[in-house]
Amino acid sequence: MVFELDHKSESMVEDSKLQLPPQRMALLMRSLLFGVTLIVMTFTARLMAAQKVVLSVEVSKTGAKINRNIFGQFAEHLGHGVYEGIWVGPDSKIPNTRGIRNDVVAALKALQVPNVRWPGGCFADEYHWRKGIDAQRTVTLNPNWGGVIEPNTFGTDEYMDFLNQIGAEAYVSVNVGSGTPQEAAEWLEYMTTSQPTTLAKERAANGHPAPYKVPYLGIGNESWDCGGNMTPDYYSSQMKIYSHFVRNFHPAQQGKQQMLKIAVGPGGDGPRWTEWTETVMKAYQHHTWSWDINGLSMHNYTVVKWPPSYSSVGFGETEYSQILKSTMEMDDLIKKHSAIMDKYDPDKRVALVVDEWGGWYAPLPGSNPGFLVQQNSLRDAILAALNLNIFARHADRVRMANIAQMVNVLQAMIMTDKEKMALTPTYYVFKMYVPFQDATFVPVTFDAGTYTHDNITLPRVDAIAAKDANGKLWLEITNLDPNQAVEIEANLVGLAARSAAGETLTAPKVDSVNSFDAPNTVMPKPVSAKVQSGKLALKLEPKSVTVVSFE
Repeated sequence: MVFELDHKSESMVEDSKLQLPPQRMALLMRSLLFGVTLIVMTFTARLMAAQKVVLSVEVSKTGAKINRNIFGQFAEHLGHGVYEGIWVGPDSKIPNTRGIRNDVVAALKALQVPNVRWPGGCFADEYHWRKGIDAQRTVTLNPNWGGVIEPNTFGTDEYMDFLNQIGAEAYVSVNVGSGTPQEAAEWLEYMTTSQPTTLAKERAANGHPAPYKVPYLGIGNESWDCGGNMTPDYYSSQMKIYSHFVRNFHPAQQGKQQMLKIAVGPGGDGPRWTEWTETVMKAYQHHTWSWDINGLSMHNYTVVKWPPSYSSVGFGETEYSQILKSTMEMDDLIKKHSAIMDKYDPDKRVALVVDEWGGWYAPLPGSNPGFLVQQNSLRDAILAALNLNIFARHADRVRMANIAQMVNVLQAMIMTDKEKMALTPTYYVFKMYVPFQDATFVPVTFDAGTYTHDNITLPRVDAIAAKDANGKLWLEITNLDPNQAVEIEANLVGLAARSAAGETLTAPKVDSVNSFDAPNTVMPKPVSAKVQSGKLALKLEPKSVTVVSFE
């Protein structure tokens, strides 16, 4: 905008030059400059005012169930993810139950964690389960992650105890890379049989006479890389063998409640990965009575470039926008591999299981690079919300996902340091999304607008809606723009709502974190929302995640 002085003002200035002393003249010019500056600031403030986005929530139209398993977790023997993060031992001064941290258990129970994938990861294809049972544990090394000592004090029975304490189900990844079908089959017998076999008696001697339930079985991990560098054809041949011989004997897991078997799937979008999906799914199309799979895994981290070099602390808007642009590529990746799956499985019997996802950044300075230690910021909360929304929109095919990882590793829910514990911004997003577990997807249409920084353009807002088992409507809206608020007007088509309530998660900066010294910097707070004549009016703060329910 250009501001001009009219002729009268120009004349006044010229007269002032002739009649006023220098000091008075300087004062007059400063006054004029101040006035112009004030006008510019007012105009800029109007530009920066909250922009309006109109949503239409089609309450009467419903889609697929948002399977609660997309909120799954992942605990690998990596860094302090298990040892110190979950397991401190029964003799620890840190409050624990049979060696498992009480504070971590309480925090995870609040998330209603549906399942926990274990023991890996790359670790799984070098894990031999017998070293982690009985009174005398075999001490080995962990060559994948820092070459440190693996004491095996957290083994099968401790894992199952942990699941029982937090109320989650087992997702066990068996060793295909360096193990054998016999080893995996005996592991499942140890865990699941109720018959008085030698392995069942050994389990009972270890403190658990009743069999364990194993609802989900991973047949290897990244068999195209750290899990054995296999070709798609070779893996498919192994997959069939393991699928047949690794049986679940639990009496309650026969028939409709049978264990679901998840095959190794792609790790990207290039020809190498599409060939992998094609090969495994083509094999599935011709499966017989003797073997089957129920899921195909997919791994996709938000990295931007390899090796991970983006900082998890002290970054600015440029890195913020680059990371979010990268994470939104998850949508196209799911579409690409879903299209291949549809060719061989049009009825969508095989789930796409995104069992490793999240932000992967440079290790924190001073940490062991093999421990994958990074901070967790408001940016990661927004990243998590965007991915969960993508999964929900693909709920007909994506029926399970596991963020990497649960405690102290990568995009963690929880950080610990000896007796201290801090809940991360990502933790709070998962807690805010609890009502979406097993809810029914409700379509939301909107013009997202745009947020642009440098040469990157992103949608300004993202949103999903769902109805829970009691029929209550829940709406999630993310404001990606770190600078501007957004005025939301949501038309609730088919719902006579009287009121709305919810909470929002934001913070002063995109790189705000919860530290042990300041654990409450990024926390949800109540949000003010109004419903009138079937419309929701809500103001979203910049860089925020908001969840609202309706009565």
